[in-house]
Amino acid sequence: MKALVFLLSLFLLALPAAAALPVPPPPQVDARAWLLIDNDSALSLAEKNADARVEPASLTKLMTAFLAFSAIKDGRLALDQTLPVSEHAWKTEGSRMFLDPKQPARVEDLLKGMIVQSGNDACIVLAEAIAGSEDGFAAMMNEEARRLGMTGTHYVNATGLPNPRHYTTARDLAHLASTLIRTFPEFYKIYSMKEYRYNGITQPNRNRLLFIDPSVDGMKTGHTDSAGYCLIASAKRDQRRLLSVVLGTNSDAARAMESQKLLNYGFQFFETVRLYPGNQTVSSMRLYRGGQSMARAGFLSDFYVTVPRGSGKHIQAQVISRQPLLAPLQRGQRIATLRLSIDGAPLADYPLVSLDSVEVAGLLGRTWDNLLLMFK
Repeated sequence: MKALVFLLSLFLLALPAAAALPVPPPPQVDARAWLLIDNDSALSLAEKNADARVEPASLTKLMTAFLAFSAIKDGRLALDQTLPVSEHAWKTEGSRMFLDPKQPARVEDLLKGMIVQSGNDACIVLAEAIAGSEDGFAAMMNEEARRLGMTGTHYVNATGLPNPRHYTTARDLAHLASTLIRTFPEFYKIYSMKEYRYNGITQPNRNRLLFIDPSVDGMKTGHTDSAGYCLIASAKRDQRRLLSVVLGTNSDAARAMESQKLLNYGFQFFETVRLYPGNQTVSSMRLYRGGQSMARAGFLSDFYVTVPRGSGKHIQAQVISRQPLLAPLQRGQRIATLRLSIDGAPLADYPLVSLDSVEVAGLLGRTWDNLLLMFK
């Protein structure tokens, strides 16, 4: 992603003034680390210290929720299922939804208590139900982080309470938040709830942007004395979603204000274009020694690119194929490169993959193609 930021910077310098709105530098953000990405293209539009190791505080609960949502989707938990409240959960420090150890709690209530009220007690009840213990759940969190490619993250608990071995990065958090939104749209709406009442106690969502910006519909706050005030904000305007990650500000108000700066910057000066639907053939190329003579190259999912506002209609694409292309091919295997430019200014290269799996041809087909290759 850092390479894409560099290429985008070069592109901005070379782009003719008439092709797009001038893009100013990102706003000054008073935080230890921050990052702004487009949710569809995953392009970083602005960042500082995005790969620096930081304490996530309650932003940890994104991964706790991710695993809880997965357990529900897989049938290991049910929304109407009740779970016992252990003494460990009841006595946990920090923010809580005020669970009663004598009263089992419904999974649906626990999800809302964890997300809206940032309840540490809810996190531990869910962790114990899914993995048997919070330590076992932390191991699952780390395994999921590895699977998602979160190389700068390590968890030791489900809540985000401080620990020297509990850390992440702004880039990993953005990737996790974006993946959660795409994977669990049915649960994402919980993040837009402005308050939640449980056990006779109503608590507001600590994400101030939910109350002042109607385009913001998530996502999670975090705070400890050592981490400072943190916020992952998600906003959707005109069918386009941006995610900002702001870490280590000095107040609740500051994390909202700095996040708002980044979101406004991204929406005002950039646009995102869907260039190709998923599984659509971008290019067909000659395939040798295969059960078919042509290979379809494209993207497995919708392909988006983010560019300075006003320049999307000037995007030019060039396919660079790998020749000779030989069978067998596996679906998803890279077989070509899509090179994008705008009015001659380079933007970025993206991998094109095979849309089909193709087996090796029989003896006659392989022999014929071998003869053809001899003369190429």
